[in-house]
Amino acid sequence: MNSLIRLHKILSGVGINLVRILNIRYLPWYIKNYIIFKKKNFYFHDSLNYSNYFFPALGEHKELSGSLIGHYFSQDLIVASYIYKSKPIKHVDIGSRIDGFVAHVASFRKIEVLDIRSNKIHHKNIIYKKKDIMNIGSKLNNYCDSLSCLHTLEHFGLGRYGDKIDPHGHLKGFDNLIRILKPNGKLYLSFPISNNNKVFFNSERTFNPKEILKWIDRKNYKLKIIKFDYIDDNERIYLNADINSSRLKNINYGCGIYTIKKYF
Repeated sequence: MNSLIRLHKILSGVGINLVRILNIRYLPWYIKNYIIFKKKNFYFHDSLNYSNYFFPALGEHKELSGSLIGHYFSQDLIVASYIYKSKPIKHVDIGSRIDGFVAHVASFRKIEVLDIRSNKIHHKNIIYKKKDIMNIGSKLNNYCDSLSCLHTLEHFGLGRYGDKIDPHGHLKGFDNLIRILKPNGKLYLSFPISNNNKVFFNSERTFNPKEILKWIDRKNYKLKIIKFDYIDDNERIYLNADINSSRLKNINYGCGIYTIKKYF
């Protein structure tokens, strides 16, 4: 199953949607329903000409009532709730989903978003700025007391979003996140976790859940992981989890959510 999901992701990256191709099997169902619709519509004389437009939406009757988009649905709600409770003075986000996490936070407070890609967002609570976090100036040092970077760091340096190729991009990105955060501030960081570190070029990396401890130790950062949550391969959520839990040895593609405090 995991190999099939990986194949679907690879094909989607070059514009081939395997799911939509397989949904062609629902074409007879579509034709049958269209014939029924035409017969029933015979008795109505409104201004709409239904016979000129065909728009098959095949397979959606077999889907769930909304897409949860893997880890994103859960992590976005979890971290947004933490920020709501924490009530920081200035919250900044780095590259998280606009239609997920950013939208959740913007519903109750202002949020500044930094992303390497351009975007035009017209919302009073969202301040959007184009910025490459792997290359920041001193103006962003100690910039905010609350910072989030959800399911983003794993992409840094792989070129997927137009960023410069750098095998150590995730480390440079992490260092710059710490620079942006003020002392006593909180960083909400998430990325894919697995039993071993893996790199899927141009797509993403996955990390052992404890790999982040090495990132902290390598520069003797005065940081403390005050909370660790994770989502396992089956989308089960574990809050306030133990980063040394034996359960994590069986993770193939989960999501680790780290709440980190920066000290002086």
